[in-house]
Amino acid sequence: MTSASTGRRIAVYPGSFDPLTNGHVDIIVRGSRLFDRIIVALLVNADKAPLFTLAERVEIAREVFASYPNVEVDTFDGLLIDYVRRREANVIVRGLRAISDFEYELQMALMNRRLNPEAETVFMMPAEQYTYLSSRLVKEVFALGGTISGLVPDTVKAHLRRKHETKAGVRI
Repeated sequence: MTSASTGRRIAVYPGSFDPLTNGHVDIIVRGSRLFDRIIVALLVNADKAPLFTLAERVEIAREVFASYPNVEVDTFDGLLIDYVRRREANVIVRGLRAISDFEYELQMALMNRRLNPEAETVFMMPAEQYTYLSSRLVKEVFALGGTISGLVPDTVKAHLRRKHETKAGVRI
């Protein structure tokens, strides 16, 4: 029995989340009100060199969403649409910050629809104050000593601080 036949709306929000930003959190929290379950699916991507290991990113996301019973954190590799099918989800959530995101996201949505017409892609915009925010910018600002308060959850800030201190050879 699939989510479609039970009437349950199960969404997958995929990404690397390296690190998780308040823009991501905003979309996930709002998505948790729209869907019966939202799965935050962290991509295993061997081609990228993330700041946080996959295990660390899972731990961070689980800490951030611990009080949201319908938010699940998981990992996947391979085709997103195969993961969506395995999880019996019927929605893929994607965030759009700016027009520049749209072309790439549209191509991905159309390819996913071709591979599985049963899965719908839903585009969500983060709250206005996060429209410029990206994980790359957060890492860059933090690495250069800038403040990231209000850009990431406190849990992420603490993990970034520990990661930076470990790289600098100083352990707490």
